[in-house]
Amino acid sequence: MEQAAVTLQESIARQRKELSDVLQEPLQQLAARCMPVWTDRAQLDRVLAAGLKMLPYGRSLYALDTSGIQISSNASAEGLIETAIGRDRSKRPYMSEVLPIAGALLSEAYISQLGRRPSLTAVQVVRAPSGAVLGFIATDFDLRDLPLTHKLYEEPVFWRQLKGDPSIRDSVFHQKRVESAMDRQIDTVLGVIEELMVYHGVYHVILHFSSSRAVVWVMADPYRYRLLDIDALIDPDICLAYPKTPYPSDALVPHHQIRTVLDSFRALRFMDDMFYLRSGTLNLFNGIVGLTFSCDGSHYIPHDEFLKAGYDFWVGSK
Repeated sequence: MEQAAVTLQESIARQRKELSDVLQEPLQQLAARCMPVWTDRAQLDRVLAAGLKMLPYGRSLYALDTSGIQISSNASAEGLIETAIGRDRSKRPYMSEVLPIAGALLSEAYISQLGRRPSLTAVQVVRAPSGAVLGFIATDFDLRDLPLTHKLYEEPVFWRQLKGDPSIRDSVFHQKRVESAMDRQIDTVLGVIEELMVYHGVYHVILHFSSSRAVVWVMADPYRYRLLDIDALIDPDICLAYPKTPYPSDALVPHHQIRTVLDSFRALRFMDDMFYLRSGTLNLFNGIVGLTFSCDGSHYIPHDEFLKAGYDFWVGSK
């Protein structure tokens, strides 16, 4: 049975749960050690300084009363920072969430005030033997320091539509397509792009029809893009600058469908003077076709769905 695609939010939630599970026990132990010395700041500072070693990825550790006012120094790798005593943290993102009545809460990520970096804070409730809430201990983490060992998020493959600039959408009925240099040479341009993708290692292309340029990525040098102007795109000799490369066996787009996708781009470019394709994107490995229209709306579509929809679908959606 095929496994369901994991959404971006689900992937984040899984990693957060893994982090929370790691932090629960040491924070509970630390809360138990802080409780007897809660009203003795000097002893509380010493417990927090020792406790930071139980949280190897923690940047700082401190105690707060029930109002969110800091009642301890900041325990950090550099030592105790007393200037933080009395700081009002009640408005910070991690204190604005629903605070835990038991155990610990791992906050949503936020941008730290001092470091201006993505951070997380774990907040643990501290209770007296009677059960009354004394306050909280909190430890801050830089996202860069955390051991996020979960596998890389995989982009799901489904049709997505995104709205563009409202000002462009509002003016779409007052505009008209102006013939570009690429429009005039479109058959040559598409022939060159097909050749580069099938035989010369280009796996991702963005065709900007209105501005007559293309951006391409090559398997042999995937971290850098290359910008091709109209002079390059209408010169078949450009293929000589890209070594012949076998078509990738793990590409989701069959090589014989590349030209069909490109021809569909041409049809959408010329389908109407008011509603027309401004740019088209194709990636061979995730099989996604990207379309941005004159209204600035964008679609990201699996190539097989794009081809199945056909020209009539887009004409009817105008």
